[in-house]
Amino acid sequence: MDSKLTLYNTLTRTKEVFAPLDPPRVGMYVCGPTVYGDPHLGHARPAVTFDLLFRYLTFRGYKVRYVRNVTDVGHLENDADQGEDKIAKKARLEQLEPMEVAHYYTERYHRAMDALGVLTPSIEPRASGHIIEQIGLVKRILEAGFAYESNGSVYFDVEAYDRQHRYGRLSGRVLDEMIANTRALDGQDDKRSPYDFALWKKASPEHIMRWPSPWSDGFPGWHLECSAMSAKYLGERFDIHGGGMDLMFPHHECEIAQSVAACGHDSARYWVHNNMITINGQKMGKSLGNFITLEELFTGSHRLLAQAYSPMTIRFFVLQAHYRSTLDFSNEALQAAEKGLDRLMKGVETLGKIVPSAVSTVEVSDLENRFREAMDDDLNSPMVISALFDWVRQINQLRDGQQTITAPDLDRLRTLVHTIVSDVLGLRDEKGGEGRDLVAPLVEMLLDIRTEAKAARDWATSDRIRDRLTEIGIRVKDRKDGCDWEIE
Repeated sequence: MDSKLTLYNTLTRTKEVFAPLDPPRVGMYVCGPTVYGDPHLGHARPAVTFDLLFRYLTFRGYKVRYVRNVTDVGHLENDADQGEDKIAKKARLEQLEPMEVAHYYTERYHRAMDALGVLTPSIEPRASGHIIEQIGLVKRILEAGFAYESNGSVYFDVEAYDRQHRYGRLSGRVLDEMIANTRALDGQDDKRSPYDFALWKKASPEHIMRWPSPWSDGFPGWHLECSAMSAKYLGERFDIHGGGMDLMFPHHECEIAQSVAACGHDSARYWVHNNMITINGQKMGKSLGNFITLEELFTGSHRLLAQAYSPMTIRFFVLQAHYRSTLDFSNEALQAAEKGLDRLMKGVETLGKIVPSAVSTVEVSDLENRFREAMDDDLNSPMVISALFDWVRQINQLRDGQQTITAPDLDRLRTLVHTIVSDVLGLRDEKGGEGRDLVAPLVEMLLDIRTEAKAARDWATSDRIRDRLTEIGIRVKDRKDGCDWEIE
């Protein structure tokens, strides 16, 4: 099937046919977490979104180098070159080394991503491990005339850059309007203008995380790390840069300016951003009391949660919405997702119980075509899930004999469903696995005994087996040609 993948390019605000620089290779850089706290809902959406893109590009035959960074230095409290480093502050409060904090929360992030079925990236660089590259990038920007040194710190000269290029292309902001609406900020006297941003910050005497540089003992600015690390691992030109919409300004806007200033051209060809999440219609925030960590979701321990929600329920819920739409978390929506995922997984399980026939009354190509068309249309995962639910109905009809399928078509359908559900969407049956493999023979043996009891009109034994299985969470469904069962 000849199809072309389109992606919405935030830089141009249009859908564009995805054409890698060096097919079949793809370079993809995604902004990862700042590791100073437990992973939360805000981490889940970009992780699942770009995992989906990674998986689908791989399915399409591309060799993908997926780079996802870890910010472990330089991200200051107010994101405006002021305040304390977020990790250093956590270390001071907990009387730990900053790298202890970074390691602890990085490991917690990794465990949460594993639970969500997010594949590990090809490379996961840390900002603190690339200080040399960041210092080199600052030197290049200074030499190009787009930065200046001030009291040991180095700042990007936004106004000088805007005269030759346009600052604000990604976010749609206009520098003149920014100037008109910007007031001078206390503590930023080192800057020529309040909208300039730090490339290198001189460390105050009490600052723990510092490195020597030509300008001072200090640390790199937050925006600098991604420009330096993407260039190191993907080159000065690469295909996709991704992240959450909250990073579009100032972080990604500053990245573009840095890369153009140093290299003379854009680095990424496609900028892809997932939209934000809300909780019961409100923006998530600690001050609102609706800040929910992933562990709280998985255990149901947050006061706003009516129950625990499994990692696959969260992943399925994220995939049910297009990545560019706002996603609102609520108990009602998560419970509906839980039921939908259960229905889908039962359909997948039912595939193993279908008996092939001499003729096919279903067209397996329908599912394949709908899957490819939806994914090629800017990763439209909701339409893929809709197609799968339509096929769950047909799978149940095949099981009940209302439709028929040949052995070759059945094998093709099983392979296709596994590819879509497991390989591309990244969903797995949390109620199945090894435990079910051990339970299944025992359940089948009990149901054989029940069948014999029914044949002998021993209704008491038949009902007792069914009722005891129901008590332990196994539902028995009688059919004309026998019975079926499922774990609740």
